[in-house]
Amino acid sequence: MDPNALLRWVTSSLMTYLSGAQRLNKRRAKAEKARVKSGSAHVVEYFHQVEDGYSHLAAQVLQSLASRYDIELVCHLVPGPQGKNVAEPELLLQLSRYDAFHVAGEYGLAFPRHDKPLAPELVKRATAILAAQDNQGFIERAAAIGRAMWAGDEAALEQLADEYGRATDATVSLKLAAGQERRDALKHYSGAMFYYGDEWYWGVDRLYHLEQRFAALGIDKKPAEPLLVPRPEIEAPVFKDNGSLTLEIYPSLRSPYTAISFDRAVQLARDTGVNLEVRPVLPMVMRGVPATRQKGMYIFWDTAREARAAGVPFGNFYDPIGNPARNGYSLFSWAQEQGRGIELISAFLRCAFVQGVNINKEKGLREVVEQAGLDWSKAQQIVGQPGWEEALESNRLSMYKSGLWGVPSFRLLDASGKEILALWGQDRLWLFAREIQRQLAARQATQ
Repeated sequence: MDPNALLRWVTSSLMTYLSGAQRLNKRRAKAEKARVKSGSAHVVEYFHQVEDGYSHLAAQVLQSLASRYDIELVCHLVPGPQGKNVAEPELLLQLSRYDAFHVAGEYGLAFPRHDKPLAPELVKRATAILAAQDNQGFIERAAAIGRAMWAGDEAALEQLADEYGRATDATVSLKLAAGQERRDALKHYSGAMFYYGDEWYWGVDRLYHLEQRFAALGIDKKPAEPLLVPRPEIEAPVFKDNGSLTLEIYPSLRSPYTAISFDRAVQLARDTGVNLEVRPVLPMVMRGVPATRQKGMYIFWDTAREARAAGVPFGNFYDPIGNPARNGYSLFSWAQEQGRGIELISAFLRCAFVQGVNINKEKGLREVVEQAGLDWSKAQQIVGQPGWEEALESNRLSMYKSGLWGVPSFRLLDASGKEILALWGQDRLWLFAREIQRQLAARQATQ
């Protein structure tokens, strides 16, 4: 018997229940009822990690958020994620710098190119200044303090410290500990997070969910105006490539975020005419990377919310951890030879995350194979055979070489194979769509 069978069933049932829109609406209604009963304000808590690029983006919208909506914004200083909640802490910080640089301008924000880690002394000074602020001072000054720190402007930091004060090391430690304690109590682990009414929102990328929630509550002071940070759309292409660009997709068969983005990424490649290369990798937990229940639940719940916003079906889940995923990977090379590799991954993800098919059973795997347009009698002769592991490990190493480790990850390459853009996350497809158009527009202008 598969030792993961019970875990798979329990996880599947719980995640399916938690992901539903009805469940979310009840949760929000319960939170609002409790708020009204207590007579409290609409309190939003924000958790700021000084050296995190995403936190600096979030800091730039704090004042606008607090003035636009009838809310009480409470800010906390926190350290970065720790322990099993972060697989690659240094890579995460590196990605936050690279990613923030590429998305800032798209959101009307600013972030300098910053290939190297921040000098520890700069982080220490900026943290000390922030720790000396009261809540209103934090809201008003966090962006300026971050701007000086990320620019490496020691003189500007000193001027800010002289003007607004700096906390002692002891006070800084107390502030960080208090922020972490509060974040732990609310059951999260990351920086750049907003919390409101029993729900978490990650940085500027999830702020549109929170803004829409405020609008529904009637606390938007400027309802006729656009959202502060609207959700970027994958724009229809103007230019079409002749196959000179390549979009690489790194999917995992157990990744919720992959499940809601794989078909859209494939469609993006087809619509724009770029070459498409699918490079599957093992799920992190099957690579021996630990994961907490807290993180897993947040990811699945957040995926469901993102899926609804994108109009993508998701949520009837049957966990393919272990043998189901291995069997799927073992068929990929054969499916590619039949010209159906994309269809196999798409069918697998659809069965596992949309249709709730138990792929651990032969009947379920057959459903995947036949939905992919493949011959089950031939698949039976191949499934479970070794030899696929080397290709997946090669894909993982390629992903890591670009500073990526999670899924889905994407890379855009030019005609010579040089990397143009490499990012992690289903919520970056819109940026790849825009970058493809920029590359094609630039080529068109030189012809």
